[in-house]
Parts: sequence; structure tokens; C-alpha cells
Amino acid sequence: MSAAPLQALTFGETMLSLQVDGALTSGGTARTAVAGAESNVAVGLARLGHQVGWAGRLGADEPGRMILRTLRGEGVHVDHATVDSGAPTGALMRERRIADLARVHYWRAGSAASHLRPPHVRSALSAGARLLHLTGITCALGPGPLDTVRAAAEHAAEHGWTVSFDVNHRTRLWDAATASAALRPLLGLIDIVIASDDELPLIAGDPGTSETDRVAELLARGVQEVVVKRGAQGADLYLGADRIVHAPVHPVPVVDTVGAGDAFCAGYLSGVLDELPPGQRLHRATRTAAFAVAGSGDWEGLPHRDELHLLDAAPGATVR
Repeated sequence: MSAAPLQALTFGETMLSLQVDGALTSGGTARTAVAGAESNVAVGLARLGHQVGWAGRLGADEPGRMILRTLRGEGVHVDHATVDSGAPTGALMRERRIADLARVHYWRAGSAASHLRPPHVRSALSAGARLLHLTGITCALGPGPLDTVRAAAEHAAEHGWTVSFDVNHRTRLWDAATASAALRPLLGLIDIVIASDDELPLIAGDPGTSETDRVAELLARGVQEVVVKRGAQGADLYLGADRIVHAPVHPVPVVDTVGAGDAFCAGYLSGVLDELPPGQRLHRATRTAAFAVAGSGDWEGLPHRDELHLLDAAPGATVR
């Protein structure tokens, strides 16, 4: 791996993923994969040409070794990932249940990542980066991981890094009230908030508050950029109360929406690292997300930088 300084750093829980075709109770066939919001973003950034590190915590087991091998193979720096000899790597199972509807089952309680504490990411933070990417999923794993997110954000803010935060609410991990109480105190440390339109109420505003007012509150609390994902309606970027940039989605056949939000984050943060103008950052985000939904898997379909232009080709075209 290159010794070049990292442009971006992230950490969180990456798991062994079992992808089941059909209902498990009917003996659906499963394939193994690697899945985790933060590592998905790391892979996306690496494929787009950035030096990025992942500093999560894994068990001393075969799934943990598989995860490290996979991330290394994708060009993600894992030198500062840590291993817990007393706890397992987490796991999930995603089963195709009805048509294109999927169910996700987690085995995360007591996992190595749930034991994450601030000292576990100290060496990664000390090594330095330009950008720290965090998500609400890590915060949901328990008091220790939440403390680690806060400590990392404080370190990054003190050292002049850009701190991005994807709300990424998971209802199977915590309810909205608990999430909101944990996430709102992080404001003041975050530069970029990324949220779907239904996640925005978790981090700003009172019940019944308009989106405009929620965004105004975030900007007043020190957030510089608020990115709102709207699914098939594209995305909006708020840079101020009267400055909004919109980007539509790229029309592609939808195969699998899992990982689309992480792909969007990777594309947007790539634009931030490349210092692109706001509209181009958002355009890269929606373009990267299009690659994700057009293929299967959490991260496998993410584009390399030299593939971004493929969406400009006519449908059904062959690039020769």
C-alpha cells in the first residue's frame, strides 16, 4: 500500500454478509460478502482514486480476516483497524423474500465493533487526514461507539479536518427519539450533514418544523453543507438559506437499492476532496449512486473514476 497521506478516514462496523436468494426457510442459496456503511464509502472513495483509511474493530476470526483482505484488495488502508480477541465480527443476512423486497437480519449485539472505544481509533486519528466521515449507524451500536464518534469528531474539528456525517438511521438498531437525543449534541463538530428527507427531523427541528427551518437550524449550528437525498427525485444541496443546488437522478434500470446511499456519500465526498463546485459535487454523487442501484451488492457495482463517463453512453451501447 502507498505511504501517501490519507485524504479521508472512516470507521464503523463492517460485517460478514450472507446474501440469500429467496426465503431462508425454504433453503435459499446464500453467498458470502462484506457489508458496512462506512467501508462501502471507503471502497467508493478508493475506486474514485482517493487515499482512504478504514479503522473499524473486528473479531479475531475468519469473517474479520475476510473483511480486511477484501478492503485491502479494494485499495482501502486498514493499517489502523483493530482486533478484539474476545468478541466476534458482526454478521447480517439479507434474504430476497417477495419480488424485489428484501429483509435484513442482524447479529451485532456483543460484536467486536460494539466494543469500540476512543483509544481504538487514536492511532488512526494521529496519522492524519483531510476528511473524517462518520455515520449514525456507529452511534447506534452503544455508548462506547457513540463516545468514539464524538471523540473522533472533536479531534478532527480541533485539527482543521472536514467532518462529514451521514444520519443513516436504522430502525432495527434504535428508535427515532433515542437517535435524535444522541445525534443532536454532535452538531457544532460537523461540517457536512447528509440525510434523506425523512432522516432530517432526527438531527434538527421540532415536530412540524419545515425542512427549510431544519436546514436553517443546522446552518446556524455550524454546519456548512446540508445534503438532502430524495430517492427517485434526486438530491438537494443547501449552502445557505437562499442557496440551493439540485441534481436529478441518472435514469438506470434499478436492480438493487442497497448501498445506494453509501455510494452517494462516496461520490459527494470525492467531489469535496477534489474541490469541485457544488453542482459538480452533487452530480458526481447521483452518478455514483446510479452505478450502485444498477448492480447487485452493497459496493460491488461502484465505479472507478475512469468509468464515470459510462453513464453518458446511449442505453444498450457497447463501449469498444
